[in-house]
Amino acid sequence: MVEISFYHHQTRTIEDTLPKLLELSLGRGWRVIVQAASPQRLDALDQRLWAYKPESFLPHGSARDASPETQQIYLTCADDNPNGADVRFFIEGARIAPVLSGAAAPKTRAVLLFDGENPDELANARAQWKELRDAGQTLVYQQQDESGRWIEKAREPKAKA
Repeated sequence: MVEISFYHHQTRTIEDTLPKLLELSLGRGWRVIVQAASPQRLDALDQRLWAYKPESFLPHGSARDASPETQQIYLTCADDNPNGADVRFFIEGARIAPVLSGAAAPKTRAVLLFDGENPDELANARAQWKELRDAGQTLVYQQQDESGRWIEKAREPKAKA
């Protein structure tokens, strides 16, 4: 069973934090999938990853590119996993539960990134937390503090004393 993390954005945007999380994932030798709900959001993310740091490169691609199985970071709106991802990031309200039950499931971790200032994303994250908790999944809730650091606020199942 994979660990599922919820990242509640308050002081920084997903577009600002996701590239750093992708760098950390690649540094661990993980293959990554980023799943969005719309092609427009993926196109914007694709542009952001190309321009993230002028001095570095985050290797990524999508179904439009040749050989998706070779992509270290694969961008998608579908419940697919051509690169055998270790970690899967869900943005824009993309749903985790349907992916976990099939061949598209990541090997190690699933991460939902959501904007706490967006009422739709916040409601979606709460509904997904409840659905996954009720299904017996291991969940971790992280929230940004004023400086943008991630602070663990909740864990399910709760640790036994």
